[in-house]
Amino acid sequence: MQVVLRTLIRFALHALVDFHWLAYRLFKLVPHRDVPVSGKRILLTGTFFSQNWILNHLRPLALSSRVKEVVLVSTFPIDPPPKVIVLYPPKELTKLIGEVPARLLYFTVYSVRHRPDVIGGFHLLLNGLLSSLLSAFLGVRSLYICGGGPREVQDGGIHGSRLFSLIGRPDPLLEKKLIRAVNAFDAVITMGPRAIKFFREKGVGTHFQVIPGGIDRTKFITLEKSKKEYDCILVGRLEQVKRADLFLEMISALKETRKAVSAVIVGAGSLRQDLEKMAEDIGVAGNVIFAGYQPRIEEWLSRSKVFVLTSDSEGLSLALMEAMTCGLPAVVSDVGELGELVEPGRNGFLVKQRTAQDFAKYINFLLKDKKLYDQFSDNARRSAEKYDLRESAKRWDSLLSSL
Repeated sequence: MQVVLRTLIRFALHALVDFHWLAYRLFKLVPHRDVPVSGKRILLTGTFFSQNWILNHLRPLALSSRVKEVVLVSTFPIDPPPKVIVLYPPKELTKLIGEVPARLLYFTVYSVRHRPDVIGGFHLLLNGLLSSLLSAFLGVRSLYICGGGPREVQDGGIHGSRLFSLIGRPDPLLEKKLIRAVNAFDAVITMGPRAIKFFREKGVGTHFQVIPGGIDRTKFITLEKSKKEYDCILVGRLEQVKRADLFLEMISALKETRKAVSAVIVGAGSLRQDLEKMAEDIGVAGNVIFAGYQPRIEEWLSRSKVFVLTSDSEGLSLALMEAMTCGLPAVVSDVGELGELVEPGRNGFLVKQRTAQDFAKYINFLLKDKKLYDQFSDNARRSAEKYDLRESAKRWDSLLSSL
């Protein structure tokens, strides 16, 4: 029964992507209308789990001299910065058809009624696909913000979408169709150059720009001298891809040499209960605090010594950028775009084998020598300067001028 269901889902998703492509080709017969060089009106949508994450993308975009206003359609509560308007689908519609369908329907209706200059989506499935279709239909520019990197299309999107993951196994043909869909955008934003290299090697010829978000460094300055309570901090959703279980194993390995090691995990997710039980089972429950979701992440970072990411996959993590802005050396998985910021032996370490022992080894190396730690900390702070809000706004200026 399960095999039959997955086969039907696979057939339906192929049909969906094929329909998207045929409709896109038809709509492309509509000529592009002129858009202003400055004063662009931008419409975006996406699924978000952290206000901090989305604001670090919205603030530099809103600061761009080419932008008049940004309208974001969301079901996640967001306190918008200047020049950003957040719209929510009607509650009655959400109750009737569900959050994601309601958001996408409201996004569609708004775009047709108000005809913005640029229409874009965070992540390809399904926000990006709908954005490219609407943009072609209205004759405006399309934008895809690729926050998850190549995993959004690899193996047919099974790593980047709950819906597409239902097919159960890799689908090379569906992957080719999704890559074809990426080529339909006027511009693609990535978190680093590795994603661009991947898409270029797959034949995607559209315009790319690296804009990994921007950090408001001013909110970290007053916290620089906070008391360091935690040896290690992990920030992220408690889902499988973040591998918080490996983080707990690392703490267990650290206890062999640092009996009083202290750590904090900041983030919420479906695996929290399982992880708390695991912490008890392996004897680190007294060493790890599960802080849950925290809106002021900078306060937790400033009280920690080393930032850790044990993820299976990452773009250029905004949490990493914020941690290094706070002066935290980083010990992170050697995946995705993390190597764009972490320079091994200078401001942190990239862990290639990704075993608990390897993570623990590098953290021990940093914590046993205060002079060395301070040097890494200073380097981390300097490395993060290029991700300041205003620097990211200049990148948006460049991209939007080219549309």
